[in-house]
Amino acid sequence: MGYTLAQKLIRSHLLSGDMTPGSEIGLRIDQTLTQDATGTMAYLEFEAMGVPRVKTELSVAYIDHNTLQTGFENADDHRYIQSVCKKHGIYFSRPGNGICHQVHLERFGIPGKTLIGSDSHTPTAGGIGMLAFGAGGLDVAVAMGGGPYYITMPKIVLVNLKGRLQPWVSAKDVILEILRIMTVKGGVGKIIEYGGEGVKTLSVPERATITNMGAELGASTSIFPSDEVTREFMRAQGRDADWVELKADPDAVYDEVIEIDLSALKPQAACPHSPDNVKPVEELKGIRVDQVVIGSCTNSSLMDMLKVASILKGKTVHPNVSLAIAPGSKQVFNMLAENGALADMIAAGARILESACGPCIGMGQAPNSGGVSLRTFNRNFEGRSGTADAQVYLVSPETAAASALTGVFTDPRDLGEYPEIKMPEKFLINDNMVEPPAPESEMDKVEVLRGPNIKPFPTSVRMPEEIEAKVLLKVGDNITTDHIMPAGAKILPLRSNIPAISEHCFVRVDTEFPARCKQEGKGIIIGGVNYGQGSSREHAALAPLYLGIKAVIVKSFARIHVANLINAGILPLTFANESDYDRISMGDLLSLPNVRERLKNGQPIVLENKTTWETIPLNSQLSKRQVEILLAGGLLNYTREQNK
Repeated sequence: MGYTLAQKLIRSHLLSGDMTPGSEIGLRIDQTLTQDATGTMAYLEFEAMGVPRVKTELSVAYIDHNTLQTGFENADDHRYIQSVCKKHGIYFSRPGNGICHQVHLERFGIPGKTLIGSDSHTPTAGGIGMLAFGAGGLDVAVAMGGGPYYITMPKIVLVNLKGRLQPWVSAKDVILEILRIMTVKGGVGKIIEYGGEGVKTLSVPERATITNMGAELGASTSIFPSDEVTREFMRAQGRDADWVELKADPDAVYDEVIEIDLSALKPQAACPHSPDNVKPVEELKGIRVDQVVIGSCTNSSLMDMLKVASILKGKTVHPNVSLAIAPGSKQVFNMLAENGALADMIAAGARILESACGPCIGMGQAPNSGGVSLRTFNRNFEGRSGTADAQVYLVSPETAAASALTGVFTDPRDLGEYPEIKMPEKFLINDNMVEPPAPESEMDKVEVLRGPNIKPFPTSVRMPEEIEAKVLLKVGDNITTDHIMPAGAKILPLRSNIPAISEHCFVRVDTEFPARCKQEGKGIIIGGVNYGQGSSREHAALAPLYLGIKAVIVKSFARIHVANLINAGILPLTFANESDYDRISMGDLLSLPNVRERLKNGQPIVLENKTTWETIPLNSQLSKRQVEILLAGGLLNYTREQNK
């Protein structure tokens, strides 16, 4: 029996464990990336580990999230990251160089290599055949220090593509169709691997759009083969030497197979407020549109931008629509300027933003009250745009541009003849905004610069013999990291200051939560299905840690968030019977008796509700290593103990 592509890459990087789905494996990591919203904390954690220089083949720090500088905080964080990179052997992508995933795809990604990044959309690199995972900042810090990255061995799902996309239908419509089929929790515990004859009809930017939004499925990662299309992209980037052919064995066996006929797809849209709330655009035609934003790590490639410029050329954006466009990288921005496409966008009335994440994480361009915003982004969670009652739809660049011109939801197929976009044989290559680290011989001369907003990593203590605390919050299904730790221009600058950012923890769900935690001193959170879906932000674990949360008990967890809770030293547990969720109320006093001993010995965990005097069985589903991390009080404590 042959191997799938993902299994081949896992096998070649396997350091511990076996490839049985559900068991824990440790992987050797070749590359890491961080972005500035999560990077400051990741580098504080790396410094705390005491490793003088990174041990990966390549580590890159990108400045792309916190680029809206309304105070000193973001600029201070950027200087801190820049100085840490210079000292510890990390490449530094300066503000303005572009979005981490777009730039990494262009300049650093290598087929067949492993990559983890402190951003949930790191699997974008699967578009060129990398095994790429989103992870918490502490996991990235450990990998930079030479440690393995641990995951639960996923099942492998084959998405078999056949046919070819029709005119005006794009890669965004492909992944929206998969989200419609699988839902936002359908990919949990799975790797999505793409195959079939339809693969060769998709360019690398199209493949990267699809792997990017695999994060919205809850998937561990997504991956395409590395073929002649990949080689053509790498050659255009001047990196032909990095290309290697990668594909699954003909007799590979998959845990699940999904068939997608590309030729049968239509333009699609994810309706408010979830990426899997998908409907055909033809059913939404005529809905008034207030704002259109094109860009993000999902749809900001040169190909996407050229399509948009072609649609806008010679026309004017509807007077009731605000159109903003953010090219994904300096390379894309430069090439648009040189070939005249940028002038076409400006002439049509588009507002050109810098090459950064920007509106995708609530950094500017918030819609008007109750406004309808069409975005080529990957998430449309309620309030994420910066406007609490905005109605955000996720669409393709083609649908976005067409609707910007008409002022209403428009099926791009109504525009007539599809523009032919010819990609250049060679991209403009200028890496002058990437700063290499200091030579190892000079690293001791580099001073690390810390601003007053940068506070130490919050301390955690070894797990006690018994946890007893009140339920300080009870929430429902599909709670996102945006619910737990919101983004946006007001909150993101506090990412390096856990005491300050904790004041915003869960405030979109319950404004009294931070104050209640401070009053009680410790607490437990109860949740539903798919708790912690969304971004990789470890602040969604660090802020609750600072507020005294000792355990989170839910029906099921999203992959990255449960890892972040463990790393922070917060005990993640699930109900043995989901119906027991209804037997716990806000304010109940809960006890986990002998929990330390039970975890240590692999015994069942029991919850005692001291308010109702009911006993509830729980599941821990933890590996031996994860138990040791929790007993030590978190990954940082555990790593220090291991290095003694």
